[in-house]
Amino acid sequence: MPNWAELWQAKFLWNSVGDWAYALVIFLVTLTLLPLIKGYISAKRRKWLHAQRELPVAIEVATLLITRTSWLFLWSIAVYLASIQLQFPHAVERVISGAIILMFWFQTGLWAMAAARLAIDRRAHRAGGPDPALAGSLDIIMFIVALVVWAMAFLLALDNLGIEIKPLLAGLGIGGIAVALAVQTVLGDLLASMSIALDKPFTIGDSLQVYDINGTVEHIGVKSTRVRSLSGEQVIISNADILKSRVRNNGRMRERRTAFSLNITYGTSLEQLRAIPAAVREIVERQPQTRFDRCHLMSFADWALRYEVVFFMTVPDYAAYADTQQAINLAIVECFTATGVEFAFPTRPFYVPERAPSA
Repeated sequence: MPNWAELWQAKFLWNSVGDWAYALVIFLVTLTLLPLIKGYISAKRRKWLHAQRELPVAIEVATLLITRTSWLFLWSIAVYLASIQLQFPHAVERVISGAIILMFWFQTGLWAMAAARLAIDRRAHRAGGPDPALAGSLDIIMFIVALVVWAMAFLLALDNLGIEIKPLLAGLGIGGIAVALAVQTVLGDLLASMSIALDKPFTIGDSLQVYDINGTVEHIGVKSTRVRSLSGEQVIISNADILKSRVRNNGRMRERRTAFSLNITYGTSLEQLRAIPAAVREIVERQPQTRFDRCHLMSFADWALRYEVVFFMTVPDYAAYADTQQAINLAIVECFTATGVEFAFPTRPFYVPERAPSA
């Protein structure tokens, strides 16, 4: 019959069987309870979000961090609690503690990223809806946040592992200068993307005119901005090139100013010429979403009397402007036809002298 007391005290891998059994129980209990708690809180959070329930900041942050806790971190907690009950050689303890430290700072990085995303979402919620400017620069902001968070987590993990990070920081500084010189173009685009994210000269959905490109912004990335041109193709422009150029942002146009000319023949009577500005004004004001500015006889061209007409569309939509301009043109043609005013077209008279009679 086996002696259970002796078996319980038997040594196995630097610890007794009893210690191993006790550590195994702690490991299994921890690995069972923590996932259950995480699953319960995650379900409650999904329920609150589905019901669009307003939560206090502290509760929302706490539930978010629990939801974003990885399974590897839960395993590391279970391993740590179980290892407290056991004794290992110094080398083995260093390996276990090093793995737990790395896992802790990895999880801290995940928590920091989740908190940053929550802060951005809460700002959009306070603004009453999605912010187009924030949505356009979200990738850039999250890239910068991720760069800072994971760099800090890596350095702090090395410091906790007992590695001297001051020489590493000095080496990174010297190496960073060399890398910066080698990738000047990429860094220029990255800094330009940061400028776009902070200054917000345009957002996704804005209609831009850059160089000879005219289109709508589809994506603002870390290195480039993608514009869907009017002819249908996607044009990719580096962020540095955009900031170096003069950008016309038609998406933020409040009104659209329109100017066009009317060329009238020189044979038109003085009464008809005087009546043209009032007639054009009436035609323009008859159209919806317009604001008449002026109509004047501005110049005497070689072949016509030239009137200049200026009005504003109170909406920036180009389709609405095109419809209005067409309606104005048709009404002007109808009015001039009824009043006998003729449009001029380029002509040049030629005078042929009479030939003298031959003797």
